[in-house]
Amino acid sequence: MATAMSDGAPLIGVTACTKAIGLLPFHAAGDKYVRAVSHGAGGLPLVVPALTDFLEPADLADRLDGLMLTGSPSNVEPHHYGGAPSAPGTEHDAPRDAMALPLTRAALDAGVPILAICLGIQELNVVLGGTLHQRVHELPGKLDHRGRKRTRMDVRYAPAHAVSLTRGGFFANLAGAATMDVNSLHAQSIDHVADGLVVEAVAPDGIVEAVRAKDARAFTIGVQWHPEWKFWDDPVSTALLRAFGEACRARAATRAARRKAVA
Repeated sequence: MATAMSDGAPLIGVTACTKAIGLLPFHAAGDKYVRAVSHGAGGLPLVVPALTDFLEPADLADRLDGLMLTGSPSNVEPHHYGGAPSAPGTEHDAPRDAMALPLTRAALDAGVPILAICLGIQELNVVLGGTLHQRVHELPGKLDHRGRKRTRMDVRYAPAHAVSLTRGGFFANLAGAATMDVNSLHAQSIDHVADGLVVEAVAPDGIVEAVRAKDARAFTIGVQWHPEWKFWDDPVSTALLRAFGEACRARAATRAARRKAVA
């Protein structure tokens, strides 16, 4: 695992959630995501606040070399994909929706590499026209994909089930296998897969666990699990972050060459 940032490290946006800590509002991104960018992808993490009254998504996307869409306890508000009203008590983060969804669209348009994790894969699917299951554990024949609450973090993030990898796909090539074990900490998941996405992995109950944007201008991968958790202990997570970092460095080099040509 890298411990020092190299010169010219790519600038990688990390989406923040809004939350109250004590009596004050915060824009927060988990340490595990920040370190996955810095130590896993070799990038300079930039936590992106949910400030839609200050940040223009298209302008921000033009400045980024990569974008990590982070996981969150919140769910995408269903009006964004034409879903039924949420069940009472469902956690939402409207400011994050207002920033992350248009920023994802702008990043796709600008050719910014994207790694979408947990809530991030759901955001990616919604942006491209897909829909979501809101409470997978209540659907007939589906597993309970929610995390084990009130347990140690290493137990919560331990492998929970296997996923079947699409033959010849990104993850099958990365893992060198037909299946792999993943953790599981979500209630919401992909229902209708957006037309622009290709399924890369599915759970035993058929829930989509990974996707790839088939016509994207740059690396665009979404996973329902959490590869950022102790990624250095897992060869596939390490390889995934390395591939993401390489795509971000390629964009950084292209942008630097354009600036040099203009100068």
